[in-house]
Amino acid sequence: MTGTSGGRPGICPTLLYTDAKAAIRQLTEAFGFLELSVYEGEDGVVMHAELVQGNGAVMLGSKGRGGVFDTAMKGAGPAGVYVLVDDVDAHHRRAVEHGAEILMPPTDQDYGSRDYMARDIEGNIWSFGTYAPELPA
Repeated sequence: MTGTSGGRPGICPTLLYTDAKAAIRQLTEAFGFLELSVYEGEDGVVMHAELVQGNGAVMLGSKGRGGVFDTAMKGAGPAGVYVLVDDVDAHHRRAVEHGAEILMPPTDQDYGSRDYMARDIEGNIWSFGTYAPELPA
């Protein structure tokens, strides 16, 4: 599941990376995200980027760029993000082909999901699977 299904996501995890350009490359190549936008400062530093997967999005930027969010995130540990995908095994194969660090191979869970877990180049944990919370109408 890549691209967008239209509309706007209600929640967007936001991450800062020491090397945001390398993170964007890994997220798009290994994990199948679609680059929606990337805004760079005059010095080439990624100020803000938006990547999409299905009907969800993640926003990211470079550490040390200044501003309130950068200051608030200073010293923050890695984050964990769960992403819904249609074909866990195919998604996992793509991640492996691009050298992603796999923490857990595709596994059937007791609650009916099939998912796997990977670590990105700066330590954030990404879980990809078939579980989707049932939201109220």
